[in-house]
Amino acid sequence: MSRGICPRVNSCGAFWILSAVVFAVIVIDVDAYSCHEVRTAFQLRQVGPLHRVPEIPGTDVDLLVCKHQGPSCCTRKMEESYQLAVRRETLHNIQSYSYELEHLISGHSDAFQDMFQYLLSFSQGHLSSLLEGTYTSLSRHALPHVNQLFSSLSLYLRGANVSVEASVHQFFNNLFPLVYTRLINPGIEGNMMMGNEMGDCLRMIRQDVNPFGPHPTVMAQELAGALGAGRQLGLALEEGLEVMNATEHVSMSKECVKSLVKMVYCSHCRGLTLIKPCVGYCLNVMRGCLASVSELDQPWRRYTSLLEQLTHAMAGHHSLELALLGVRGHVNEALLYAQLHGSLITATVDKVCGLSTGEPTSIRPTSPEVTTPSVTLSSLPPSAAPSQPLPEQWMKQLAHLRSSFPLKPSKNNKHSLRTLSREFLLYLQRYKSFFAALPEMLCEGENVVDDSTCWSGDDVVESYTGRVVGNGLHAQRQNPEVKVRSPNPTLAEVKERLERFNQETQERFPKLGQMEAWDELGSGEIEEGSTTDCDDEDGCQASGDGQDQTSHTEASSEGKPVGRLPGGDNPHVNPSKPPSVKVIGGSAPASWARPWSLALLFTALGLQWTLF
Repeated sequence: MSRGICPRVNSCGAFWILSAVVFAVIVIDVDAYSCHEVRTAFQLRQVGPLHRVPEIPGTDVDLLVCKHQGPSCCTRKMEESYQLAVRRETLHNIQSYSYELEHLISGHSDAFQDMFQYLLSFSQGHLSSLLEGTYTSLSRHALPHVNQLFSSLSLYLRGANVSVEASVHQFFNNLFPLVYTRLINPGIEGNMMMGNEMGDCLRMIRQDVNPFGPHPTVMAQELAGALGAGRQLGLALEEGLEVMNATEHVSMSKECVKSLVKMVYCSHCRGLTLIKPCVGYCLNVMRGCLASVSELDQPWRRYTSLLEQLTHAMAGHHSLELALLGVRGHVNEALLYAQLHGSLITATVDKVCGLSTGEPTSIRPTSPEVTTPSVTLSSLPPSAAPSQPLPEQWMKQLAHLRSSFPLKPSKNNKHSLRTLSREFLLYLQRYKSFFAALPEMLCEGENVVDDSTCWSGDDVVESYTGRVVGNGLHAQRQNPEVKVRSPNPTLAEVKERLERFNQETQERFPKLGQMEAWDELGSGEIEEGSTTDCDDEDGCQASGDGQDQTSHTEASSEGKPVGRLPGGDNPHVNPSKPPSVKVIGGSAPASWARPWSLALLFTALGLQWTLF
């Protein structure tokens, strides 16, 4: 029987050998089309539940995105998981690139505000020491008004709707009754009770009587100009953070998500988990998905330019620092002016407010009531330039500043405002074209393949042959990979708001474009031990010639009070010119009101930081 089935031994053996070969081929073929690598990638990238991935490819799978001929390791459920994963991964990649820019903006926003508040506190302490040491008779009642002034300035720098000019004039309005009763007519409160009505009258007529000369107006203008740029810079940084926040959480259209799945995951359906997209293909997909983001490029470039110009206006010549340090000098000059014109002020007040006081006692010689040691220009050696360390004996004279002003800069503000600004501008240079370059950044590195074989969305190719489009909504009309039907409404609103902010800033500061940019940015590295940034154009060099030590009461052209005289008289017609007298605070040199000597003061104060 066996011979009937297999009549020849050789032919029977050949049959079994052929069967074994066919079986082996089938086993190898099945193993070659296993979805093991797809399952591994699905799990490692945390795409979704692993049970959604089949063990072996399917032949009758109806896919919506990853369509191709032949067996596939993908299912409808996997495509849904891929869409969620690719949306999450793309947003994560965008955030990873925008994090440094967002950190740059937020970090320097905090640093600038810390520096502003420190300078305000220092200036407040500087003015308080003047009142406590030189004008002791009115210091106790004047200090609350000092606190109110600097509180208003602080709110203004933080973006509050506060008027610097109104705050300064309110300060001098509140100061006038104290000056009138304690400096111009000391003892008037001992002779008669000055009621609230009298105080209100003095406050109301202050700007008409003009007891402080031009100094309140000059002080208000300087503070408004310097602090205005600082305030607008703070508002601009907040605007930049809102733009970055909107960009990081941008919503993606269905067409974009499908194109991303096709680029990133459709190759997995064929078992090709290691193949990378072609560069040109990736650029088309990313530029299509980020078309509305790229529309921010032009307003963002204008925005960064305004940031530079605001920073130059604020710190280019130590403008904000000098304005705040000059508050003490302006107040001192205003008080001196009031004492020198006491008779005219008293006569005018007597007519308007009906208070008869007789001859003002301010014309009586008085001695300065200085109780706090002060370091003036005259106490510095003529050869001590701000850019050189002061001798030890002069540094000891500065040591009293530590007790008078117990203020320490924060760890982030160990340098001057100009140094902080220079550092900010150096970093900002890298991000002027951030929104235009974002698609390119997402298509760099290990995410794509620039040469050899790559994934084109449909197959493995030697190179991408499609047309690579540019940035922006208009260019996407020719995009072969992503159909952009309409702009993103959220980003369109962000773009409009940024353009409006740029326009408002330009209208508020029309001369910003005329500001000279710093030409010494360099590398931004600060030499060790350096605390100031002095150069010739900053006016930081002291003359040391002693010409600025002239008293306010000397009959020199610089020592004469300037501006409108009290009572609105013509400054050229002064029938009752006050005699040359010695007044409280008159020992302070007039040079304190000059910008270059304020820069010297700031340089000296910079040395004080190193003493802590």
